[in-house]
Amino acid sequence: MKKYNVAIVGATGMVGHSLVQVLQERNFPIGHLKLLASIRSVDTEIEVMGQTYKVEEARPEAFDGVDIAFFSAGEAVSLTLGPEAVRRGAVVVDNSNAFRMSEGIPLVVPEVNPEMLASHQGIIANPNCSTIQLVVALQPLQTTAALKRVVVASYQAVSGAGKEAVDELMDQARAVLDGTTTMPLIRFPHANAKVQHQMAFNMVPQIDVFVEDGYSKEEMKIIHETRKIMGLPNLKITSTTVRVPVVNGHSEVVNVEFDQHVSVEQIREVLRESPGIVVMDDPAELLYPMPAMLSGRDEVFVGRIRVDHSVPFGINMWVVSDNIRKGAATNSIQIAETLIARGQL
Repeated sequence: MKKYNVAIVGATGMVGHSLVQVLQERNFPIGHLKLLASIRSVDTEIEVMGQTYKVEEARPEAFDGVDIAFFSAGEAVSLTLGPEAVRRGAVVVDNSNAFRMSEGIPLVVPEVNPEMLASHQGIIANPNCSTIQLVVALQPLQTTAALKRVVVASYQAVSGAGKEAVDELMDQARAVLDGTTTMPLIRFPHANAKVQHQMAFNMVPQIDVFVEDGYSKEEMKIIHETRKIMGLPNLKITSTTVRVPVVNGHSEVVNVEFDQHVSVEQIREVLRESPGIVVMDDPAELLYPMPAMLSGRDEVFVGRIRVDHSVPFGINMWVVSDNIRKGAATNSIQIAETLIARGQL
């Protein structure tokens, strides 16, 4: 089997660690591995497949000889080093927002639109974590009937904001439980916000900065990315994103209106037969997806499937997935695996 030289940019972050883990679990055909990060992480040691690697500085020369580079170090790093990696012969799979809506750059979820990989010019964008699980659940539904309108509310774990956000949640929770008067207030709703909110035992209805019409940037990502991935530029879709005091695993309430009648049993059946989806939907047994029970899994889980009686052809469902794995690391590696399977890498 052919082996590939792999680089992970942002190797010391949460997604970087997950990329290392998933590459090992899936027996990705690695020839040589480079773990890259900022200069402050240089010489940090990470064990991969029984071998200890030292983290190197992410700089243009580091991509010499690299076949595929997984980027998870933020938009600025991707914009600077992504094109440099491509110039040196690497294919870049980027986890930031740098290229997602760029013309000519495919935005890919392998279960949904793998055919878009054929048009890549060196950079492939990995979608927003909340978008990935949404489109994996939506794609099979449009094979039964046309989607008329989609309304999604996401309840997003703090791991989506990084390890520091998880640490802050824990510190806040301890402060509340200990009854102390002070607690760290740094990263919610986001770093550098003019007002900071308590996350522990609370919910914050804002992820990222606000943009036009009172929507947040995260909400607009879901809207625009869903349309691009599914090839439905005129899809009527709206979203609300909420940060919740859950460590890992995003959850979504998804309301779908079709152009014709589709039964709940049809929905369950088509979802059961679809790749990457697990239907977990048995109200009699109180069985439905929950983030605490599904952290560490790669599938998208769907439950609470039921009729929306407020419109002629509507259904509601509850969608849960591990945002660090399927929402970032696993989807990125699946993109690379698909490239290999198609002879494009």
